[in-house]
Order: sequence, then structure tokens, then C-alpha cells
Amino acid sequence: MSVAMDLETILAASVPLTVPLLFAGLGEYVAQRAGTFNLSVEGMMLGSAFAAAYGASATGSPVVGLLCGMLAGLAVAFVHGNLSHRLQLNTYVVGLALNMLVLGVTNYLLSTTVLDIPRGSAWQVPLLSDLPIIGKAFFVQPWVVYLIAPLVLLIWYVRRTRLGLELRAVGDDPGASDLTGINVNARRRQALLFCGLCSGVGGAYLSVFQSGSFTSGMTAGRGYIVIAAVIFGGWMLRGVIGACAVFGVAQGLQLALPAIGYSVSPQLLAATPYLLALCSLAVLGARSKRPLALGMPFAPVR
Repeated sequence: MSVAMDLETILAASVPLTVPLLFAGLGEYVAQRAGTFNLSVEGMMLGSAFAAAYGASATGSPVVGLLCGMLAGLAVAFVHGNLSHRLQLNTYVVGLALNMLVLGVTNYLLSTTVLDIPRGSAWQVPLLSDLPIIGKAFFVQPWVVYLIAPLVLLIWYVRRTRLGLELRAVGDDPGASDLTGINVNARRRQALLFCGLCSGVGGAYLSVFQSGSFTSGMTAGRGYIVIAAVIFGGWMLRGVIGACAVFGVAQGLQLALPAIGYSVSPQLLAATPYLLALCSLAVLGARSKRPLALGMPFAPVR
């Protein structure tokens, strides 16, 4: 195979695996910038994947499935936000508990439900889909993939508004933010809800638009990879996007390298994304650009 064909194969395998990481990663970025270390993103994605599969199967519409997935992600975020920010429970414990709860609930529902999921069809962008190497990988995708661009622009724009400044303020100095009249925990809950919506799209993409099926634990730790991607990206928007792409390519190589004739241990390839995640956590976890109050609860005095 030529180098161009090899690159095309790698991109074709990597882009679909990067998409759910990007959706959830952008949401997790917002949540962490507001000060919430959201471990429940794995549960958000898994619950959304099942809800989207069920909704699409029941109605025959991938669009309805996507909406159901977003609602499921929103529900997990709502529970997490109220438990950790209203009742002041440990956010790490809440996140892990929700992940286990969603795994158990989806396994039970899967055993009692027969799913017939209509898979979302790919959209071909005129002219751009004919570009060499990148055309088919980037511009022959389900329509939901193209929502990434406006989502990035929305986050970029909101960061420069008063709302964006308040979200970053409650992540860096909640005490000072409270003194200026900002409802710290309300802003953090709003960031969590946004993360739930984004993760819902990512989970729906997995089950309805990518695979056309739902299997037990199908997120396979992607939520934890997303958390590592936010840290690896230095809590910066462009860094998070780049980190999600790196992890997506690492996953895509599992499929692409055997297809282009390279013999690599499948166990090593399967472990690569998680090794990258561990390395990023170990090396970059203490970077100075992280929100100063990340993971710290806040109880207003007044």
C-alpha cells in the first residue's frame, strides 16, 4: 500500500472513534473549568448510549434516539449536581457510584429489551468528500458528527462572555466569586448539565450512528479517557480537542494497523489508549493551568 492509502485507512478508522471522545471531552472541559471533577461522564455516556438505542428502536428515528440520549445524559448530570453541590456529598464518590449504577441499570434493561436500532446514515459533503486522504474520513460521516464544529464555536464564544468568565471564576476562586454575588454551586451545576448534554450526544453517536447496536458496557472506559484528555490538554480548549484526537487515533490504530499489513500485538494496541491516559494523568496532572479549586466543594457562608 502507498503512504497515502495507509494514512487514509488510519483516518477512516480513527475519526469515528474520536467523535464520541470529542463530544464528551468538550462537555467535561466546561465542567472542570467550573471546578467539578466529573467522574460520572462514563455513566453519562453509557446511559445515553442505551437511551438513544432504545428511543431509536422504539420510534424508528435516529433523531429521536439522539434526543433520548441527550435527556439521559442530562438526567445523570442532574443527579450528580444535586448530590454533590446541593447536598455537599463527595463529588468523586458520587461520580463513581453513578457510573456503577448506570452500568447495572443498563445491563438489566438490556437483558429485558429487544432492540432493533435504525442506524443513522452518512452524509456526503459535496466537493469536500472528494478530497484525497481526508475526504472520506472527515466528510462522509453521519450528520451528528458535523455538530462538533458549532459546539466548539459555541464554547469558544461563551468563554469570552460574562457567563464564561463566571464559570472560570467559580473554578478558580469560588470564595471571591461568592462575594461578588455569583451563585457558585448553581454555576457548577449548569456546567455539569452542559457536560451531560454533550456526553449524551457522544453516547448516542456510539450506539445509534456508529455501531447500530448496544452492548453491555459499550463505552469501555471512554469516560475516563475523556477525563485524561482534559488533563492532557492542559484545561485549554484547543488542547482538549488535540488530546481527544490523539486518544482517538490510538484507538483507531487497533483497527488500521492490521488492515494495512502491520503485525502488532492486539493486546498492546488495545492497551495503548489507557496507557496514554495513565501517562497523561501521571505527568500532567499537576500542571499549573488547572482550575485552582478543581474538585473542591464549596459551601457558601451566607
